This record gives sequence, structure tokens and C-alpha cells, in this order.
Amino acid sequence: MLLYTRDGCHLCDEARAVVADVCGAAGEAWREIDIDVDDGPGGDLVGKYGDYVPVVEVDGVQQGFWRVDAARLARRLAR
Repeated sequence: MLLYTRDGCHLCDEARAVVADVCGAAGEAWREIDIDVDDGPGGDLVGKYGDYVPVVEVDGVQQGFWRVDAARLARRLAR
């Protein structure tokens, strides 16, 4: 599971807490990528996610952006 963020983003702070809680409860590993620092797979994360952070991706599929729905994320991780 990936969480795309950027420094100084209050929504990213909120999303980080939700992701940490949900992934912790599910026993799932997750990784945070700062789009301003890491170009990530395929490059140009700022161009792709700049207006949408935080963005949650599970198994390569974008699950949401701006606000992370804990229940939806938990259901997706349970699959």
C-alpha cells in the first residue's frame, strides 16, 4: 500500500494517521512517498498527484485522494 503525500499538507497528516491505524489493524505494510522528493515508479509524481495529495494506492490501483475513508481502505485490504 502506498500513500503519496507532500510536506506541509494537513490532509496528508490526517491520511497518514488513518492509513497507519487501518494498516496496523490489518497487519499490512505501507509506504509513504513524498511526491516532491521521490519521482517514484514512472516518474513525475508531482504532475500526476500534485493537486490530489494525499493519494492512496493499493496493489497499483488508486483508492482515493484528499480524504482517506478508513472503512473503504479496510475493505480493500481485506481482499
